[in-house]
Amino acid sequence: MAEQTVRWGILATGGIAAAFAADLVTASNSGSAAGPDAEIVAVASRSQESAQAFADRFGITRAYGDWESLATDPDIDVVYVATPHSAHRAAAGLCLAAGRNVLCEKAFTLNLREAEELVALAKEHDRFLMEAMWMYCNPLVRRLKALVADGAIGEVRTVQADFGLAGPFPSTHRLRNPALGGGALLDLGVYPVSFAQLLLGEPDDIAARAVLSEEGVDLQTGALLSWESGALASVHCSIVGGTGVTASVTGSRGRIDIPAGFFHPDRFVLHRDGRDPEEFTADPADGPRTSLRHEAEEVMRALRAGEKESPLVPLAGSLAVMRTLDAIRERVGVRYPGEARGEAVATVTG
Repeated sequence: MAEQTVRWGILATGGIAAAFAADLVTASNSGSAAGPDAEIVAVASRSQESAQAFADRFGITRAYGDWESLATDPDIDVVYVATPHSAHRAAAGLCLAAGRNVLCEKAFTLNLREAEELVALAKEHDRFLMEAMWMYCNPLVRRLKALVADGAIGEVRTVQADFGLAGPFPSTHRLRNPALGGGALLDLGVYPVSFAQLLLGEPDDIAARAVLSEEGVDLQTGALLSWESGALASVHCSIVGGTGVTASVTGSRGRIDIPAGFFHPDRFVLHRDGRDPEEFTADPADGPRTSLRHEAEEVMRALRAGEKESPLVPLAGSLAVMRTLDAIRERVGVRYPGEARGEAVATVTG
């Protein structure tokens, strides 16, 4: 696959699937879903009508009204799974078992058990698997990580990150539905947690509090993550209050501030002790800050190189984030239908 076009299948037809498809479409004005590097060859939904409408919108030749037809299509190199996270285990597992490579939206799964099952399936069938944590593939976030790793702000002491939406969301909304993995944590909190763990790794201790809805999902959650190094991370998510969606990393010799939209930034400011602030901005050539192209490019790079996982979004890191999310849910009392009592308990204490 070193030089050939990578052939994509898209499983699900919601907003994130449309955004991903749009970013794979070439910049020519042809409206075709084919380009020199990528081609969308098929889309699947549980509704033939929905799949066909999506296919017509993006110039895709094959529209399937069931997941199995997409998973078993031999002309597909990799499937982008864009369902709600409650269906990730089923959808991604079906594709992996059929021999397809998979890029799976975040949160990776509902819980650690499901995530471990997907990783095991990928290894069993010798397929590529990656969580679609596009933040990790963002060039400016990668620059920030490199600066921190090079000691630009000294030893990391604290990380702060938040992601809140004002709502209000009615009880019928997917974010309030336990059967769909509703709540703030898995939909929004995955970003602050993943950001903290990008810089500090998996925490050694976790404390958390939440406000729960009548349906039993978290309306807002705050967590304090701690490491044996002495580092702390304060993370917050909400579906009942719009926050600044900002992040800050403080070290022993400075800090980095990321303004609104920290998970897809267009700039950040480095403050180093004894120096003027330095602003780092996104390269216009990298496209809009909301572009999903970087994660798609990383998948295609890895496939052409014969890799089974991405060094930017390693599977061990995705499992570590799921352990943290499980631990937070256990501490605040959120359990989804079908989960056994104690299933979401992580190995960390606190």
